[in-house]
Amino acid sequence: MQLGEVEKLVLQYLWQHKSADVKAVFKHFEKIRGGSLNTYQSTLDRLYKKELLSRHKVTNAFQYQPKVERYELIGQLIRSVTSDFVTDDNSLVAAFSSMSADFNEEQLNKLESLIEAQRIKLAKGN
Repeated sequence: MQLGEVEKLVLQYLWQHKSADVKAVFKHFEKIRGGSLNTYQSTLDRLYKKELLSRHKVTNAFQYQPKVERYELIGQLIRSVTSDFVTDDNSLVAAFSSMSADFNEEQLNKLESLIEAQRIKLAKGN
């Protein structure tokens, strides 16, 4: 899955604001980066079709909410990229190891905790 610049910005906005209609999104971005109401309507519709947003009608307008958490989307994007390049499990582990070189101690501790939780989950499944 690929996301354009405006799609990423709109997702960031909705993660922060939880819910919005196209007019609220347009009003926010009109000041920052411009664009037309139609641009943001199309962007919201694309994100909905990509199943990244949910929506429900309020009066005559759709109200949009994020359907996935930020970390879930990052995971989907990483899987998408790695499926194109990773030829074996060791390549993926090496890639994450390389990324972790930029982590601070708190992030490394969190990663270690998440890995341990995943080990426990796998052990219970067997």
